[in-house]
Amino acid sequence: MHSSIELWDLFDENRKPLNRTVVRGGERFKQGEYHVVIEVWTVNNVGEILVTLRDSQKEEYPDKWENTGGSALAGETSRAAAIRELREETGIDASEDELILLGTARAESAFFDIYLLERDVRIEDVVLQDGETVDAKWVALDTLDKMRQDLTLAQPIGVRFQQIRKELEKYIFEK
Repeated sequence: MHSSIELWDLFDENRKPLNRTVVRGGERFKQGEYHVVIEVWTVNNVGEILVTLRDSQKEEYPDKWENTGGSALAGETSRAAAIRELREETGIDASEDELILLGTARAESAFFDIYLLERDVRIEDVVLQDGETVDAKWVALDTLDKMRQDLTLAQPIGVRFQQIRKELEKYIFEK
């Protein structure tokens, strides 16, 4: 759970800084205001994708599988946020230059920067984040498709997975 106050930078629809911040969970965004959210799809050397299970106490999508993700904090770059979230949610240490940008999606109030990280990690070495994640597993691309369809994958994650699936597949099968 988030015990400290999180501040997010705001951007316009062209991703130009508005030089304003908001408190997470505070005021609602105005039309045309966005913050930056990152997602990281971690892929191992056999083309499996790391997913983590959301804690049952989470307000949104409890007990659903997801990839690593979260909001960039005020003053933090997208890549720095990806590295921080990866470490917090999985214990995986990576450097910014290891991240491959698969694409950016714009939603109602956020720009989603979607990254790929190639990393071999034994599942027992994944460090779960208390209050956030309770399990982790490696899954094949077709298993992820099934998880999206049966909604065991958190619905918004499934939507963005569909948006970058071809890029992910190309990366996995062209290795």
